[in-house]
Amino acid sequence: MGLSLEQKQAVVTEISAQLSNAQAVIVAEYRGLDVTKITDLRSKARASGVYLRVLKNTLARRAVTGTPFEKLADQLVGPLMYGISQDPVAGAKALAEFAKENDKFVIKGGAMPNSLMSAQDVKALASMPSREQLLSMLLGTMQAPVTKLARTLNEVPGRFVRTLAAVRDQKEKQAA
Repeated sequence: MGLSLEQKQAVVTEISAQLSNAQAVIVAEYRGLDVTKITDLRSKARASGVYLRVLKNTLARRAVTGTPFEKLADQLVGPLMYGISQDPVAGAKALAEFAKENDKFVIKGGAMPNSLMSAQDVKALASMPSREQLLSMLLGTMQAPVTKLARTLNEVPGRFVRTLAAVRDQKEKQAA
């Protein structure tokens, strides 16, 4: 049984709302996957912050019209699953890892705002460090000079104390 006009409009509105906050949309063919594997994919995607949805391509085309993902409309052919995420790397990683484990799940491509991605681009994006990893690397790089300065400044009094202790020990040996 098909969707009514109101239901179709609600789906298009929902997807458009998701796309307004998204940084990446990844399109994959899911033909031949059983329900348990798709359920597993949905749970992994949800944990990564990816909105995963199976849509009719005509509804998806209507949803991307007028958004920065409009270039994606030409790739919408066949039974597709759409992964929409605010963190492009997290979405690509979640779907690429699932594609490695399941041969029937094939990434067809994707889009970032105003740019189209091929399947190879999505896999390259998946190999990048996540946002949290990049932030921690940046923080470590920013803290390194400060830490080195603190160690250097702490070394001066430490060396002074060790020198005084050596002089004291030498005088005690001479006195004994």
